[in-house]
Amino acid sequence: MVTLVLLASVLIALVTIYQYNEEAQDYHRERLERKEQAIKEHIDFVLRDRQTTYEITTENIPRIFKEKIFEIAEIHGMQINLYDMEGDLLISSRGAFAMDSIVRCLDAEVLNLLTNSPNHRYVNKNVANRVAYQSSHSYITDNRFKPIAILNLPYLENDDFLKRELNEFLLRLGYAYTFMIFGAVFIAFLISRYITQSLKTVSEKIAKTRLEHRNEKIEVKHTSKEIELLINSYNSMIDELEESAVKLATSEREQAWREMAKQVAHEIKNPLTPMRLSIQSFQQKFNPNDPEIDKKVNEFSNTLIQQIDTMSSIASAFSTFAKMPAQQNETLNVVAITKLALDIFNEDYITFISHEEKIVAKFDRTQLIRVVTNLVKNSIQAIPEKQEQKRIVVDVSKDENYAIISVSDNGIGISEDNREKIFEPKFTTKTSGMGLGLAMVKSIIENYKGSISFTSVPGSGTHFKVKIPREK
Repeated sequence: MVTLVLLASVLIALVTIYQYNEEAQDYHRERLERKEQAIKEHIDFVLRDRQTTYEITTENIPRIFKEKIFEIAEIHGMQINLYDMEGDLLISSRGAFAMDSIVRCLDAEVLNLLTNSPNHRYVNKNVANRVAYQSSHSYITDNRFKPIAILNLPYLENDDFLKRELNEFLLRLGYAYTFMIFGAVFIAFLISRYITQSLKTVSEKIAKTRLEHRNEKIEVKHTSKEIELLINSYNSMIDELEESAVKLATSEREQAWREMAKQVAHEIKNPLTPMRLSIQSFQQKFNPNDPEIDKKVNEFSNTLIQQIDTMSSIASAFSTFAKMPAQQNETLNVVAITKLALDIFNEDYITFISHEEKIVAKFDRTQLIRVVTNLVKNSIQAIPEKQEQKRIVVDVSKDENYAIISVSDNGIGISEDNREKIFEPKFTTKTSGMGLGLAMVKSIIENYKGSISFTSVPGSGTHFKVKIPREK
């Protein structure tokens, strides 16, 4: 709209200037014609005046108009020059002191054009010192309509009045279009606001669309047909997305339970095999009269108890992962709890560093201890037993919004192939364990709107960073 108004204002200004120029040319042409006609009538009146004693001839023109030419020029406000038929100057209304500026002899080209013109009239235009002027040439005839002289009227095109009118009109036009531009900007703003409000609503809803959440449909009243069609398409997509999400969630749950069942079966099967072999061996070698029967029974019982404990720990680990305890939002000192969690470790190469004495956050005390101990255990297990220099650094700090717990080690690191799987349940690179530790840590941290990340250099070590929202 603004562009159209600007283009319209420029076009109208150009058309107006062109129109004024055309009108100015028409005005000067018609005015010169009127002046010429009036002066010729006045000259004819003088020539036909009975008081004139001179014969009406070319030679007598200077005598006839010796005084009258000044009177005619003053009455009509024009300079008058009379030439003979050969183009030589006979008399002029200009003073003697200004005669030098008058053309004393007309060009042959002017005479030819004047002679060949149907009405014996010729007007030439010139520009001198950036001032335009016209010069008309026409015949003066006697009583028998015989040409006896050439009337020359120099006419200066004074456009001051027309230019002033044009400038005033353009100024008014500028005021009007300035007002229209502001109006167009305002109207364009309202229209674009009306259009983009619906689009903004649609874009916000699309940005919030998530497969794992229930998405709201868009309800917008009084909108265009195109936007309404877009909204209807989005709402239809939401319905299809809900159906797909339900099917996907069901499929994922079923797949997760299948994987969990396989893992549980696998982990339980491992201790069952030695238990079976132990029982079979005991059954084959059992001898009530053996003097060491008591010792063998104790060894057999200890083996079974050990395997049963292993199965119990497996069941407990899966139970803990499948259903975490209800989180308690306690206001606690992250520095103190982290230090407390490290007290259970006897390794002398574990170093604790804190940049603050107190960092307050809302977190479950037990789960925070579980996070720290799991990360430290992973670091301990990542350092080979034969490695001479072992180092684990637990660092607690804060930034503007988060409490930060960092656990660094100089172990074997994490290979590129395992980086994407490190937080997946049942993934482990160790010969023992079920691979649920880091998955459980990630679940705990994300429940509290935090994050966990890591960097690792194979062969040099790993650095885990936990960020949890802190109280300010």
